[in-house]
Amino acid sequence: MPEAFNWFSLQVLMDITPHSAWDWFTGKPLNIVITVLAAVILRWLALRSIGRVVATTLARSDARRVGETSRAGRVLAQATGSAHERHRQRTLTMGSLLRSMVTFIVVMIAVLTVLTTVGINLGPVLATAGVGGVALGFGAQSLVKDFLSGIFMILEDQYGVGDVIDTGEAIGTVEEVSLRVTRLRDGQGVVWYIRNGEIIRIGNKSQGWSTAMVDIPVAYSENLDKVIPLIRTVVHELDGSAEWQDRLLDEPQVVGVESMTGSVVTIRVIAKTAPEQQYGVSREIRERVKAAFDANGIKAPVMTPFGPAGGGTP
Repeated sequence: MPEAFNWFSLQVLMDITPHSAWDWFTGKPLNIVITVLAAVILRWLALRSIGRVVATTLARSDARRVGETSRAGRVLAQATGSAHERHRQRTLTMGSLLRSMVTFIVVMIAVLTVLTTVGINLGPVLATAGVGGVALGFGAQSLVKDFLSGIFMILEDQYGVGDVIDTGEAIGTVEEVSLRVTRLRDGQGVVWYIRNGEIIRIGNKSQGWSTAMVDIPVAYSENLDKVIPLIRTVVHELDGSAEWQDRLLDEPQVVGVESMTGSVVTIRVIAKTAPEQQYGVSREIRERVKAAFDANGIKAPVMTPFGPAGGGTP
């Protein structure tokens, strides 16, 4: 009798166990394993793609800087070394942000898929999350606006630490940039905290290159055929000076007579300079032109309390 019972039990196990095991492997556990593996592979592929894009972007940026052969290109590459480093840091930061976003999205999709597989009803959960998202959106509109503006500002490299910018409300040097606020210090030392979402326009005075515009007044009686060539000689010597080679992108141009008022003739000089070097170049041009005028006997218009002599009225 025991032998018959054992034989019967073994037969039942042989009939049931294979089907149960197959059902187990082809059921929910197998789907969960497949979901997790798919999530891991998808995340790895996405992170690898982001890494390649970041590396390619940095390599192209370095190649452009190395390939600059013109004088303006070399001067800008030297003057904007900090801007290049900022571009590198911004690229790495955005790569890190994209990796975090990809990881979060993939993990959330995988978790929701697993919960659905094990039979958990996600309808109430998603409905609650939707209502909470709408409430958060209405309650924190300004905060979301600030963060979105900060992300696009960083992506587009509108400005960075060290730039002199005009935000409409304040003009100063940027000291800190975050996703929510920008901190800058104006010429009087006042620190301004400006929300990124409230910045409508930005004037960057340090990006790319700057222009030095110098107006030189001379007396109306002076011979312009002598004055203008003399100024051109002065700016040509300035352009050839080794001290100013890394500040001037091109030789300053004497564009000619800008205005004539009373006894004053104004001659304009325009110079293309490296970022934030326009003020020093303007001062140097005025000093050299003044010395050249003194050496050649060229007189400036005589100023009176009512304006230039011979011009204007009390």
